[in-house]
Amino acid sequence: MEPIKCCAIGAGLATLTFHVPFILALPSLFTLHSVLERNPPSPSGTVCDKFKLSSSEVKLYQSFDEVLSDPEIELVLIGTPNDTHHVLAKAALKAGKHVLVDKPVTPSVQEAKELGQLAKEKRKVLYAFQNRRWDQDYLALKKLLDLPDSDSRSLGTIVEFESHFDRYRLGLKGSWKDDPRPAAGLMFDLGSHLIDQTLCLFGRPTQITAFASNLRGIGHPNVDDNFTIHMHYPAGSALPYPFTAILRAHPLSVRSPQIRFILLGQKGSYIKYGIDVQEEQLKSLTSAPSRTVTTPTTTPTPEYLITSPSSGYGLEPESYWGTLEHATDPNGTTFVKSVWPSEESGCYTDLYRNLAATIRENAELKVKWEEATAVIEMIELARKSAREGKTIDVL
Repeated sequence: MEPIKCCAIGAGLATLTFHVPFILALPSLFTLHSVLERNPPSPSGTVCDKFKLSSSEVKLYQSFDEVLSDPEIELVLIGTPNDTHHVLAKAALKAGKHVLVDKPVTPSVQEAKELGQLAKEKRKVLYAFQNRRWDQDYLALKKLLDLPDSDSRSLGTIVEFESHFDRYRLGLKGSWKDDPRPAAGLMFDLGSHLIDQTLCLFGRPTQITAFASNLRGIGHPNVDDNFTIHMHYPAGSALPYPFTAILRAHPLSVRSPQIRFILLGQKGSYIKYGIDVQEEQLKSLTSAPSRTVTTPTTTPTPEYLITSPSSGYGLEPESYWGTLEHATDPNGTTFVKSVWPSEESGCYTDLYRNLAATIRENAELKVKWEEATAVIEMIELARKSAREGKTIDVL
């Protein structure tokens, strides 16, 4: 399969921490053809400088028109501020490019639907970067929920689910995320992940009740820095009994490690601390990671640490593994605790492998655009609920 020639748009967190490391890690699938950086700090640009890439092999563009007019570019990687996603993705699709766009995919459902329709008309792949479907903690949670009721470790029928992305941060980051722009605020940011995971696990709720505010009172008052979203499921929808999924992100949680999941079932409970380690591992890459050693008789093949099973990538410490607690009698007088291991490593690489397969082999998208659109729909309803102070029906 001919590697897909990519252009990374922007030189911020998404490009430097996620897209470029994986594009470089999968040379049989992708080639980093170019980077768009409007105000590069050096002639070679931020990406080439960080990853010690030759400017002769990676082009540096300073206008989007140059990207759109380059016939060699097949895939555009959009990791720019949230309010630019729609216009950039739309232009790229119209120019005949495949598109990977960071979450939240657009500021509005209408814009997301427009892009989805355009991608179908152009017969191009439009892929949402919902990478946290490949978090190690989420994969462990899915495995637990998939246990048959006959398994002694099963929690039985789930009656409540909590998913957290809490942190302790007194000040602002000083980035575009602090500005009152479309799709600004923590609900669009971290909420996109929590909602996406919940929809994958339990489907669409019938009602949403949400709360959001600028809790710390810093920055623009319209940019929320915390939220709590209740996704309500009636009996017989996702589960036999009425069920609530509680999604929360708090900026003033003094705790280490932070809580991640709380799951309550009729037969037991599950609690998990600590966030997936992949993002921090990727941030620590100051340059292209070491390649595997090859003998003179073998053909050198680029193999980076983030694709090597033995490198420790995507593996959280055992101290982060979740805890199960089961009642030993119907009255709950005694309980037994056990560990639920996070055995399957987190693997954002699988998102990029699937992306390549959809482009080259017409494989099924593991993150469908309709699912990414549903995330924006839930955010819009949650923001309306918080604004109006009432529960909103999901139609």
